[in-house]
Amino acid sequence: MPRLNPVESSAAELAPDIELDPIFKNQIDNLYRLNLYGRWLVIVVLWLTVGAYSLWELRYPISLIQEDFTWAAVKYGLIFQPIPAVGLCLCVGMMAGTLVWQSRNIIWGIPKKEQQRLAQQVGNIRKQGSSHPLWKFVVK
Repeated sequence: MPRLNPVESSAAELAPDIELDPIFKNQIDNLYRLNLYGRWLVIVVLWLTVGAYSLWELRYPISLIQEDFTWAAVKYGLIFQPIPAVGLCLCVGMMAGTLVWQSRNIIWGIPKKEQQRLAQQVGNIRKQGSSHPLWKFVVK
């Protein structure tokens, strides 16, 4: 029987109740792990660049806060230096978001939608072959 809609057939192939072969599951795990390492690499680079700059620019308000901590000192230290404050918030926000995302995946498992997306990406990597930049990290 010919396939009428390839999108529907690929969605049926990726249904969660169908048992995947262990090699494909291993490749999905490799892609997930690569995604996880990539997120943490971005966070480390953010902290080494934007975070270091922000902390350096906020060194005077930080020294005042160390002497006499008040929330008003924190507030005015961040209000009067908005660019370092935004940089610091970016670094903290990205790290907090990644921690929540990783904790959710550890506690409740990877959501079905994300599993299907990863499976589709692995299928695309396999289809493109060794010319894909992630081929050696995911398939081999």
